[in-house]
Amino acid sequence: MNSTATVHSLQQRISQMQPVRLDERALPTPPGLRGLLPGGALHAGSSYTVRGSAQLALAFLAAASAAGAWCGVIGLPAFGAEAAAALGIALDRCILIPEPGSEAISLAGALSEALTVVLVHQPQRPRAGDAERIAARMREHGSALLVSGEWPHPESALRVTASRWTGLGHGTGVLAEREIAVQSQDRRGVRQHRVRFADGALAELATDAASGTASASPMLRAVPPAPAAHLQEGHHAGR
Repeated sequence: MNSTATVHSLQQRISQMQPVRLDERALPTPPGLRGLLPGGALHAGSSYTVRGSAQLALAFLAAASAAGAWCGVIGLPAFGAEAAAALGIALDRCILIPEPGSEAISLAGALSEALTVVLVHQPQRPRAGDAERIAARMREHGSALLVSGEWPHPESALRVTASRWTGLGHGTGVLAEREIAVQSQDRRGVRQHRVRFADGALAELATDAASGTASASPMLRAVPPAPAAHLQEGHHAGR
């Protein structure tokens, strides 16, 4: 069976199992990530870029997945099922294409007809015509596109600038908690955010009891640019 026939068969099967699509423009988005995005949510028909952490990119799929939507992950060969499940992604409604080769973008466009949120690793900037065609399909079918890498004119461009793990004692323990600094660039301008993970899942930031605001963290470690983002990072996920 060729790739076109395989994708068509997959679209039909998902449509049968997911008869109702989430058709609102604002898609379910984890509370801990809403502040990173314009309008406080992923939006159908929009694209977003996430650099520096596959854990962060995958976390955006969790709320839509929990609401019953089908999601897709394309081009992440180091995808870890245990880590994805810890984030809240329903593995029985997640399509994984770990090594799509040169067809990553075309597969993302084809699967957007059946999936609600698609995450694709695209290290090189696509041709303008290809990006425009995919964007049109996303708008037509009400899907959101998350790109780990290059993409022209995203609704928001997110980049992890620093990271801090906690949990290790004097040579013992596990890396149980992680806090990252995220820079967003979109129509609101450039903003700085913090996101926390505990035991592989999104968690609330610690707050100052007196002020009720997020408390200051110890110095976060700067994250150097990486050529690719994978999920097999540390104990659960994230780079």
